[in-house]
Amino acid sequence: MNKDKIEKAVRDLLEAVGEDPRRGGLLRTPERVSEMMGEILEGEGKDIGEEIKVFPCPGFDEIVLVKDIPFYSLCEHHLLPFFGKAHVAYIPKNSMITGLGSLVRVVELFSRRLQVQERMTTEIADLLMEKLAPRGVLVQIEARHLCMDMRGVKKPGTLVKTEAVRGNFRRDERTRAEALSLLRGD
Repeated sequence: MNKDKIEKAVRDLLEAVGEDPRRGGLLRTPERVSEMMGEILEGEGKDIGEEIKVFPCPGFDEIVLVKDIPFYSLCEHHLLPFFGKAHVAYIPKNSMITGLGSLVRVVELFSRRLQVQERMTTEIADLLMEKLAPRGVLVQIEARHLCMDMRGVKKPGTLVKTEAVRGNFRRDERTRAEALSLLRGD
């Protein structure tokens, strides 16, 4: 990430909207925005698949579910945040599992890119299918988008839900129903 270019772009933006970047409250704004972009877009250019370490857990072949993983991301269309919760479930194959923290980190890194929710949902599911080779994966994401809250349709609090299902969760209704029941807390 080129922090000097980001700082210059922020100064130019401030001037373009009629502000003076030398005004007291704005003096360090270009630097702050540059630092923030480094944090918010930490997942850019990373091989997220490296987060998935697979190891045996003999005899375990049931659903693994991590729900309510908080995240925030930056919409690539308007550069405004969207944020919410991700739920990730998979069914191991041949008793091969990954660490629960790995699932959280995968969500975190995919969200820390210029992103759209729909793609993020499928990217997580596809990566888990590739790296874990499980019997199935289910990913649900629910988020608020500030581009819908603040501009455009201006409907604060609107929740967008997306889902990607792979393998047994797609083919077997009972398996999918069991995972959805776990998500609801039934």
